[in-house]
Amino acid sequence: MQAMSPLDKALLCLKIIRERKAIDPVLFDVREFTSITDYFIITSGSSNRQVQTIAKHIVRRMREEGFKVYGMEGEQQGHWVLIDYNDVVIHVFYQPVREFYDLEGLWVEAPRVELEDL
Repeated sequence: MQAMSPLDKALLCLKIIRERKAIDPVLFDVREFTSITDYFIITSGSSNRQVQTIAKHIVRRMREEGFKVYGMEGEQQGHWVLIDYNDVVIHVFYQPVREFYDLEGLWVEAPRVELEDL
C-alpha cells in the first residue's frame, strides 16, 4: 500500500461508508481543534443492525485497502460505534442517538469538507 494523505484516507472511508447506504455522512476537518485526529466522519444508520453492518463493512474494506483499525468501540449495541484509524475517526450512530448527542453541534466551528463533488 502506498502512503495516503489523511484527507485521501477520509475520502476513502466515505466512499466505503456510502457502499452501505449510510445516512447523511459528514466530514469535519478538526486539525485546528484537536491533536487526537485530523478528520472526523459522522454518519448514521436507520437501525442498530444497519449501524453494526456499516461498521463491520468499514473495517473489512479498510483492511482490504491495507489499513489497520487502532480501536473500535460500541459495535455490540449498535447505538454509537467509534472506529479509530488514527488520523481519521469515524462515528456511526443509530439515527436517534446521533440526534441526541449532536456531535455536529459540538464541532460546529470545525470546517466541513464539502462532499457534493465526491
